[in-house]
Amino acid sequence: MASMSPSRRAWQRFKRNRLGYWSLVAFCVLVVLSLFAELLSNDKPLIVRYEGKTYFPMLRDHPETTFGGDFESTTDYLDPFVQEQITKGDNWAVYAPNPYGPKTLNYFAKEPNPSPPTRDNWMGTDDRGRDLLAQLIYGFRVSVLFALALTFVGTVLGVLTGAIQGFLGGRTDLVFQRFIEIWSSMPELYLLIIFAAVLSPSIGLLLVLLSLFGWMGLSDYVRAEFLRNRQLDYVRAARAMGLSNLQIVWRHVLPNSLTPVVTFLPFRMSAAILALTSLDFLGLGVPPGTPSLGELLSQGKNNIDAWWISLSTFAVLVITLLLLTFMGDALRDALDPRKAER
Repeated sequence: MASMSPSRRAWQRFKRNRLGYWSLVAFCVLVVLSLFAELLSNDKPLIVRYEGKTYFPMLRDHPETTFGGDFESTTDYLDPFVQEQITKGDNWAVYAPNPYGPKTLNYFAKEPNPSPPTRDNWMGTDDRGRDLLAQLIYGFRVSVLFALALTFVGTVLGVLTGAIQGFLGGRTDLVFQRFIEIWSSMPELYLLIIFAAVLSPSIGLLLVLLSLFGWMGLSDYVRAEFLRNRQLDYVRAARAMGLSNLQIVWRHVLPNSLTPVVTFLPFRMSAAILALTSLDFLGLGVPPGTPSLGELLSQGKNNIDAWWISLSTFAVLVITLLLLTFMGDALRDALDPRKAER
């Protein structure tokens, strides 16, 4: 253990926290599966073998006449006639485990929408007739990718501004602090409402708006670490050896100031997922038609009797946030110097 590098020792301490370690494994598995959502939930077959020819409907649309239909429109592979055509005789097709996409309307449902869980729709449908399981899979992917992007942008901005304040100090630090005080007093929710009314909603716009305010909390921690580390002996020795300020920051101060940055990453992702869900719930988030956990919660509120909508969406959110919280707690303990000494 003594011959290990500090990062490897921290990883070993993290693995000893079984709850945090297995939460990391489970979260990574869920994220990887969501990245291949098209293979898990899709209204188009993965492969179709029809009259000696092989088709890949996921990669290219085919007219209905290709499979013996009468229309030139794009094939609806959930149509019983089309399904019969591509499975009779020597023809065959391989479907995704859940044969519905995030925007697929089940026109052949036997019950009115929103319908409860059935053999066709394992978790039921929403009030528009879309498969709820497909909505959850794609909505989880949108939430996680958005949280990763927002966390990355906020972390870069927070580390950059905190490093400038902490390392330079003096008047630069004073000016930045006054700017942060003014900027943090801006009504973030009101700005989001104004921009949502003026501009068409999009993931990019939402990412930019939330990134403008999401860096300030982390910046304070990085600033405090830089203010402390810049006075230590190894920084003075590096300066005496003639290293430039940029070299000192990059090689010495920054690596020793990243503990709060790494520790807060899971919690920042949790906050990003909750922010996106809340804005979608209020109708200020992603564009209409985009799979969204917040929209499903709003549907659950508007359809109290459709308990499967609220229950399944709430379960996905709770499990995701719990995994991130357990990971954050384990990471915080692994990087705690007092526990490292023990």
